[in-house]
Amino acid sequence: MLESREQVHEASVRMTRLKEEISRVIVGQVEVIEQLLWCLFAGGHALLEGVPGLGKTMLVRTVADAVSLQFSRIQFTPDLMPSDITGTTVIDFGSGGRQERMFQQGPVFANIVLADEINRATPKTQSALLEAMGEGSVTAGGSTHQLQKPFFVLATQNPIEQEGTYPLPEAQLDRFLIKIGIQYPTREELKEIVRRTTATAIPRAEEVMDGHDVAAIQAIARGILIGEEVLDLAARLVMMTHPAQSDTPETVKRYVQYGAGPRAVQALVALGKVRALQAGRLQVSWQDIKEVAKPVLRHRVILTYEAEATGHSADEITDAIVASLEASR
Repeated sequence: MLESREQVHEASVRMTRLKEEISRVIVGQVEVIEQLLWCLFAGGHALLEGVPGLGKTMLVRTVADAVSLQFSRIQFTPDLMPSDITGTTVIDFGSGGRQERMFQQGPVFANIVLADEINRATPKTQSALLEAMGEGSVTAGGSTHQLQKPFFVLATQNPIEQEGTYPLPEAQLDRFLIKIGIQYPTREELKEIVRRTTATAIPRAEEVMDGHDVAAIQAIARGILIGEEVLDLAARLVMMTHPAQSDTPETVKRYVQYGAGPRAVQALVALGKVRALQAGRLQVSWQDIKEVAKPVLRHRVILTYEAEATGHSADEITDAIVASLEASR
């Protein structure tokens, strides 16, 4: 147990150091950075929603620099083809005119892949990336090619411009571990952004850890314990997103069309373990589950038309469920 405590403490220190290094380059966005790191160490993928110009690309590049991982950016457009992402088989004419088929890797073969404006590509192209996310491999020309590990996809969506887009179906949205909402910076943060980006030396993140360190922390996080009571609360939280449940709050029954599936419980526990590890604890608490609930359920709770028309959000629904759970404890 002493060795486990030492491992947890060391991992916690390294995670904090990584967060500080990223914050040295990225102004504000504390919650965004924290949630992004939760997702990274839980081994999942993130969907980030925000208007253009809020530094999404810079954030991902900074994470890649600080963790010394290979970064790749894919700009999704309506004419983007699946092979533009995964790669394609080409014929190489060697010496003597001998033909040889070889696979030319696409940009998905990287550790951190930024899928910029994923909803601008056709469903066929979206599926090519989502298959790689789910299987961790690419099949082309009858051969299967394994992706590099760690493999982390950050997909972005613009919530304003919806013309000419192909929104991700709910089943594909469920593949993302969390959905992160990025907000506009405050006035002071805007001033600091200008200071940093117009100075003679623009800050750049230094390497804090590498891919092996990330894999090691992911393994330690999986070993964090979760008690039966906390696990039961996490399961109840997800079950209460379903309107048909008897103990579901009235808010859910009125404004939710479909609730979250089993992947939501898996995400709650995986992220809760990472949050506990980050705090240097050996066991997941109910507070950990509460803190990760909104990014986990944000894209998994499907609201009714009435809810959207009256301005209700999935975050409000999550708050109501958490309040109901705590009242019944």
